[in-house]
Amino acid sequence: MQGIKFEYLKLHISVLLAGFTGILAKLIPMNEGLIVFYRMLFAFLIFCIMLFFMKKKPVENLSNSIKIIGLGALLALHLVFFFGSIKYSSVSIGVVCYSLVGFFTVLFQPLIEKTKFSFIELFFSLLAVLGIWLIFSFDVSYRFGIVLGIISAALFALYTLFNQIIEVGKSTRNMLFYELLGGALFMIIILPIYLHFNPVSTILPNLGECFWLLILAFFCTVLLYLLHISVLKKLSAFTVGIAGNLEPIYGILLAVIFFGEAHDFTLSFYIGMTLILLSVFLQSILKKQAIAK
Repeated sequence: MQGIKFEYLKLHISVLLAGFTGILAKLIPMNEGLIVFYRMLFAFLIFCIMLFFMKKKPVENLSNSIKIIGLGALLALHLVFFFGSIKYSSVSIGVVCYSLVGFFTVLFQPLIEKTKFSFIELFFSLLAVLGIWLIFSFDVSYRFGIVLGIISAALFALYTLFNQIIEVGKSTRNMLFYELLGGALFMIIILPIYLHFNPVSTILPNLGECFWLLILAFFCTVLLYLLHISVLKKLSAFTVGIAGNLEPIYGILLAVIFFGEAHDFTLSFYIGMTLILLSVFLQSILKKQAIAK
């Protein structure tokens, strides 16, 4: 029981770190493609340095390495859509779209893992979906950002499910090393195409941008995904996804503090956030009862 509680603690720390990601996306004026490129590259280099000082060497056979590298590419693609959602809307809108991860997990899990469809989990997810619908009703001026955010949530649900399947019997260290490598390689490949359609005056970050990118790379990438991959060894993908519904809560609170985004919030917004919290609360009770049995 104590071990499970510790896993839940790590899960919620990772969600809190994810909540800071939206703030950093606004603080860094670069476009979403460049942010993800530098985030994955810096995170990979930081993790390599950590492994060097720990005298650890990631070892996987070629087949497993390719699968995990593919996961990293999927993660990078999710991040491009996630940061794009924030850039084209707001931190509040961008992070609240993440609440759909649980909903997409319920839809994808029976197809990917060949498991029985859970109507109770669908009910919890639909509470979050209803909450998001109410939140979106307060402002429809960011529809493109909302669409990007929904795609981002679907991609992260796929990442979580495939991550849980592939990581069986593998160390968290190996998983993160190859995922960061895959993300960095994917961004190196697609960045020239991305910049062709989204040209910028310079691709090099200044000192201020480097500072925030390093914060993003270490705390909100290396540390966050070490925790995320670790908890997937003990908790279900749906539990991880539904707990991720707290990311909008953290993200919006931080957006209010840093950017004053609360001035447009209406009653429907607060009702929607209450429904999202309720979905997380009910899911926690269900899992606690299952553990007790």
